[in-house]
Amino acid sequence: MKAAFIETTGAPDMIRYGDLPDPVVGRGQVLVRVRACAVNPIDTYVRAGIVAMPLTFPFVVGCDLAGEVVAVGPGVDGLKPGDRVWGSNQGLLGRQGCFSELAAVDATWLYRTPAGVSDRDAAAGALVGITAHLGLVTHARLAAGETIFVNGGSGGVGSMVVQIAKRLGARVVATASHDAGITRLAGYGVDAVIDRRQCGDRDGFAAAVRAAMPGGANVWWEALREPDFDQIVSLLADRGRIVLMAGREARPTLPVGPFYVKEAVLMGFVMFKASWQEQAACAADLHRWMAGGLRAPIGAVLPLAETAAAQRLQEEGTIGRTGRLDGKIVVEP
Repeated sequence: MKAAFIETTGAPDMIRYGDLPDPVVGRGQVLVRVRACAVNPIDTYVRAGIVAMPLTFPFVVGCDLAGEVVAVGPGVDGLKPGDRVWGSNQGLLGRQGCFSELAAVDATWLYRTPAGVSDRDAAAGALVGITAHLGLVTHARLAAGETIFVNGGSGGVGSMVVQIAKRLGARVVATASHDAGITRLAGYGVDAVIDRRQCGDRDGFAAAVRAAMPGGANVWWEALREPDFDQIVSLLADRGRIVLMAGREARPTLPVGPFYVKEAVLMGFVMFKASWQEQAACAADLHRWMAGGLRAPIGAVLPLAETAAAQRLQEEGTIGRTGRLDGKIVVEP
């Protein structure tokens, strides 16, 4: 089979495109003919060795996939050849990745693709959808009628957070910094969209947020890499919850006094540390919502042979902040 793989960690140019032996399914596994994959920041961190993972070389990169079941191993119930499936969490914690024509995947990490949802859309929404669900439902426990502020609402994860929050009955306020993002958020039915370009300085941003949610945020979802906790805490409602899902190198100051007086809660989480049972619970809701139109924005589609270019584009967007990346990068074998 053709695959995108590395033989040592390093820069995107370390990714090779070539032939590897077809995987053999073991007990509890499913052989999937991969139709689409999606690139995530964690893919680039693992490839670069920034996030240490047990890797077996040659190591196939990538964690999100969608495709068709080709064969099932012993002990697999509920899936059969011909079924369309999607999943995430490959290429992590010792598992081989899925940027290949075929992938052997533990059945516990696979979910049926709803009718009418393309493989491209299923792959694009995999990690970001599960991440958004874990943050909103498992950790923040967002309730109907609450107000959530999404700082970075038009990106891959942010777009899913916004859409899911609306489906949970919340009032949603979100930011964007380009015309396409503002249009996208309006299409999602966001209650108030803040254009970061029009806010000017820090005080202008705070004024815009207060005008959009005078009572403060019950949940503040921070998608930016360097959170300003002084400002965030000042814009929280009493007993507000702050959700962090970015900024591995960030070391901001926490205003302890204002934080505890508001009885605030600060929580961080890493999606791939959630158990397969927790993620399967997310997927059950996502199945229903995907069938009803939940989609991650797609900014680029590249062939499998250009996986190195896809990861370079991802790094430019998340680390270099070039602004070129608007939506998920999908790779198709």
